Amino acid sequence: MKVTRLSAGISIRRTIAEGTGQQVEAVKDIIRDVRDNGDEAMFRYAEKWDGAKLTSLRVTDEEIAQAVERFDRQLLEDLTEAATNIRSYHESQQQQGYRHDSEDGSYVAQRVTPIESAGLYVPGGTAAYPSSVLMNVIPAQVAGVSRIVLISPPGKDGTLSDGVLAAAHILGITEVYKSGGAQAIAALAYGTRSIEPVDKITGPGNIFVALAKREVNGDVAIDMIAGPSEIAVIADDSAYADEVAADLLSQAEHDPLASAVLLTASEKLADAVSKEVERQLAALPRQAIASPAIADHGMIYLGDTLEELIQAANQLAPEHLEIMTEDAEAVADKIRHAGAIFIGRYSSEPVGDYFAGTNHVLPTNSTARFSSALSVYDFVKRTSIIRYSEQAWNTNKEKIARLARLEGLEGHARAVESRSWEKGNEK
Repeated sequence: MKVTRLSAGISIRRTIAEGTGQQVEAVKDIIRDVRDNGDEAMFRYAEKWDGAKLTSLRVTDEEIAQAVERFDRQLLEDLTEAATNIRSYHESQQQQGYRHDSEDGSYVAQRVTPIESAGLYVPGGTAAYPSSVLMNVIPAQVAGVSRIVLISPPGKDGTLSDGVLAAAHILGITEVYKSGGAQAIAALAYGTRSIEPVDKITGPGNIFVALAKREVNGDVAIDMIAGPSEIAVIADDSAYADEVAADLLSQAEHDPLASAVLLTASEKLADAVSKEVERQLAALPRQAIASPAIADHGMIYLGDTLEELIQAANQLAPEHLEIMTEDAEAVADKIRHAGAIFIGRYSSEPVGDYFAGTNHVLPTNSTARFSSALSVYDFVKRTSIIRYSEQAWNTNKEKIARLARLEGLEGHARAVESRSWEKGNEK
């Protein structure tokens, strides 16, 4: 891994190209095609991009049952236990509405209601992600979403992975479709003969999925524009080089564009981690993916002080931030920007990816400076409610009208003044 020194003025914020002009135009064409031709376009793209000749987009109950039957029993138990942990964590995010009453009979309130439908994209391609089923579905279920749709790219045999379908089964999800890429996002947004449109689309994907989500945003809601995975590790001489290297590679194996960064003040650790990464990379099954990630987006930054490393981490605002230092809790308290923080030697990033209960759909590209992990909050709406009493209206009508006229909105002022005691008493 490349090693460089942190210095004043250096920026380590993550920036990834937002798609070439050709990719953007291709996504627009796909979306237009799906809107115009529906299922026929979906079948064409399944054959073109996935090599699958489909006659139906929907996964049947029989396909789900057969996948569960084939699936390893121990893994089914593991996924079920992980689902329990994830549900427990997200249940704490449930929100209640509130109401503020005034003595004159007026009140203002906020009502929290779930969105009615959500389409959850589960990536496929180079790997299957049952964990993404759990992470997307469970917050929506806890929020009370009544219709939850899963969509994921099929293999060449026209099926979804047993793991994805087993995870759907554990959660009781039966509306599952076979499609990937921009066409899947278009179908969720605008509908086809087989797929009814949804109100919100969530879940990570490749550059075409990300561009498609950006394109349909506004016609439907989306969770975020997710970029390639990222990990940063703040470590000192108390950390073990082989463990730090393994954690860096855990994200590098996701995508050739994934980022893996070590922040340390120890030249000894930096050198040891660099050598360990190369040693472990040589034996990694997904070496072809991880190698370019490490070569192009891997970096070891050397700082002079722990405070300098913390400042750099906050500037980077990584998706995943591990802290492997003495008094790691104190360091974590100073982190303001990160998608998720993993404290201490035993809190390896995959613990959060799979089992601890926190959500692994996280902000990337330094957007953790202003956004958060996928959660129950993403699947609810908050509606303001106003009931003004006659007494409150009479007390405040002139103030409201003056404020309206301050902004040049005479119609607003007249709307308030059109009420009167006399009219109310006539009825």
